[in-house]
Amino acid sequence: MYHLLITNDIFVLVKILFVANRMPYPPFRGDKLKIFNLATQLCEHHELHLLTMAENAEDIASAEHLKTCKIHSGGGERSLFNTVNFVYRPKWKSALSAFIGLFQTRPIQVAYFRSSTFAKSLRQVLLENEYDAIHVQHLRMSQYFEQSAPRTAILDLPDAFSLYWKRRITAAKTPWDRWFRQLEFRRMAKYEQRMLPMFRQSLVCSLEDRAYLMNLGINNVDILPNGVNIDSFAPQLAEAIIANRILFTGNMDYAPNIDAVQYFVEDILPLIVSKNPEVEFVIAGQRPVKSVLDLASDRVKITGFIPNLADEYAKAHVVVSPLRIGAGTQNKVLEALAMNQAVVCSEVGFAGLGLENGKGILMASNPQDFAEHVLRILADETLRKQLGETGGQHVRETFAWSAVAHQLHQYFIKLSS
Repeated sequence: MYHLLITNDIFVLVKILFVANRMPYPPFRGDKLKIFNLATQLCEHHELHLLTMAENAEDIASAEHLKTCKIHSGGGERSLFNTVNFVYRPKWKSALSAFIGLFQTRPIQVAYFRSSTFAKSLRQVLLENEYDAIHVQHLRMSQYFEQSAPRTAILDLPDAFSLYWKRRITAAKTPWDRWFRQLEFRRMAKYEQRMLPMFRQSLVCSLEDRAYLMNLGINNVDILPNGVNIDSFAPQLAEAIIANRILFTGNMDYAPNIDAVQYFVEDILPLIVSKNPEVEFVIAGQRPVKSVLDLASDRVKITGFIPNLADEYAKAHVVVSPLRIGAGTQNKVLEALAMNQAVVCSEVGFAGLGLENGKGILMASNPQDFAEHVLRILADETLRKQLGETGGQHVRETFAWSAVAHQLHQYFIKLSS
């Protein structure tokens, strides 16, 4: 029996289960950030429940925080989640599962998150409760619905994961690495073709990802864009800008971000310096690995963890996203644009923004054009302002978490009707 309210003649779902691949707190990375912000928006009118994994002491502490977390809104104070349940799975178990997965047929990324204990917990939760909607995060968690998916379940992908692995093949540095990436790409494409049709509704964050999956013969795919917190990432005064500062943000143990900053420092930055020797490149993000730390110089600054990234965006003369690997829409680009910052990006993630090149953002597909775009912004304050204001208005209207959560709610209503 469905638990439904009627508000302004619209059915409103009130009991939703989130099946998440990571503990959604603190919200410092894409998969954590999305669940936390969706829940923040939805909890005012819905009863939310969370089932996820914890891999360390920080995750366990975060679970305790989420159990008591309250959200203040116009309707008063509400719990973020009514229940928070998790299965403790240390990294060594996940690594062992991934190794065993090498000799099986599922993608290694999926094998990493494979847990009989989690499967048992999910079965128990579904047996003891009746949910109006189930939000399954990531292809990794779809494995727990291989036999069947409830009619009210939605599979929400961050992007077309096989497209991400396809793009990683070209960046392989050794024959072994190339072999592994090709293997994971093939497995991922097959698994997407197997699992997405199991759900009545699947979601990706951009038209590019949707078109790619549809070319694989998957037709039940719609769009749920990534979001941005427009209160935390709001425009600030231009006086905060440090002249000639170029900024990149992201988790710096993440392979696409590592490749992006190496590419920028080695292939793009020298072209910029040759015409503007005053530039400084700042890499802001947590957990920088050795290959990132090795890029540090008088001209390249590695910050490590930044508690408030909005402060770094505010100081940037231009923000760059020179990704060569990946898919979907990049949070770093949405955050910068929301603050009316001028952005130069690569083709990766550009299609999902809904902007034209030159109107709200500049896109480049080679080092020469990328460097030229950066130099134009550094030299032309009018251009910088125009790009920032146009891109910022579009992002605030399209990618605010309130709008994204409302869109997800509409998908749930469609499934329940």
